[in-house]
Amino acid sequence: MSVRLQLGQLNESQARARLRETRRWVIKIGSALLTNDGRGLALDAMGLWVDQLAALRKDGVEVVIVSSGAVAEGMSRLGWKERPKLLDELQAAAAVGQMGLVQAWEAQFKRHNMQTAQILLTHEDLSDRKRYLNARGALCTLIDMGVAPIINENDTVVTDEIRFGDNDTLAALVANLVEADHLIILTDQSGLFDKDPRSNTDASLVGVAKANDAALDSMASGSSGALGRGGMFTKLRASRLASRSGAATVIVGGRIDSVLTRLRNGDELGTLLLPDQERWVARKQWLAGHLKTRGRLVLDDGAVRVLTQQGRSLLPVGVKSVDGGFQRGEMVSCYDLQGNEVARGLVNYDADEAVRIVGVASEKIESILGYINEPELIHRDNLVLL
Repeated sequence: MSVRLQLGQLNESQARARLRETRRWVIKIGSALLTNDGRGLALDAMGLWVDQLAALRKDGVEVVIVSSGAVAEGMSRLGWKERPKLLDELQAAAAVGQMGLVQAWEAQFKRHNMQTAQILLTHEDLSDRKRYLNARGALCTLIDMGVAPIINENDTVVTDEIRFGDNDTLAALVANLVEADHLIILTDQSGLFDKDPRSNTDASLVGVAKANDAALDSMASGSSGALGRGGMFTKLRASRLASRSGAATVIVGGRIDSVLTRLRNGDELGTLLLPDQERWVARKQWLAGHLKTRGRLVLDDGAVRVLTQQGRSLLPVGVKSVDGGFQRGEMVSCYDLQGNEVARGLVNYDADEAVRIVGVASEKIESILGYINEPELIHRDNLVLL
């Protein structure tokens, strides 16, 4: 039995039909699938997925792959039975495993005369505006050239406990980055169930729902396998991140026969999670998709009203306090006096300068700082409401 939640007049067949029309997919494949649950790269399975990806490409679908498996493949090559806990050992395993992983993808795509490109990202690449735009430009150019980008986190250099959080989150941010129509998360389960199917024989698959439906929270387990870092909850969270740019998400079993081409045909497989809203302007997507900020501004009631009701910029006069060591162009959060985050955006002044002009009218900035960069602390084009 399939469960459907809060879809109004839309039925599952209509929702699935959109997969036959969309043109850009981000496909994330988990470690358990790619490495035969830790026994080494699943080359046969990779070949089958690539056959389907090549068929999708011929049908006009632009594909981007977010590939887990570097650490797991490295563990296999090094003969390690358990995932290491030390950061330098995780980085070493990723460095060893990445070699085999990218070679395997390249070999499979070559059978279809398709070029591949390796893209390694860190959170800083998507937090810094210039690096974000560089990554977006490179990816969109590769897509336009018909190249299949293979994306993974740059595990060998990242210092934040070696992860974005998980590759589900990375895949969602990539979907935002390239403005994908769909995020397809291939996993070792059939989809999201209303109960844990491992302990409940009467569990039912959620067929289609709104990504932000609160009823899904109690259904998603936070557990994960020994190899991966994400569970079903991270996949639900990823679907919500992807929905910010209007992308729908499918969570589906990667071992299902011809799973990708069947999804393209509109087959009712896995769990389809739909966005609640239309696409945001690309710049707003990027701002909203940030998971990390560099500072905090507390606004008075008048500034909050101007931002939320009039869609205007944030001026220094409306700021009560500044916290953090941010620099010009970095992301800061804006809070009301009750401690609620109301917005975030790119700040026009360094933190020490912002402290000096808090509560000051814009025309006095130059007399205080000796120059004026912008009359706004955050321009409305660089600000998104939450």
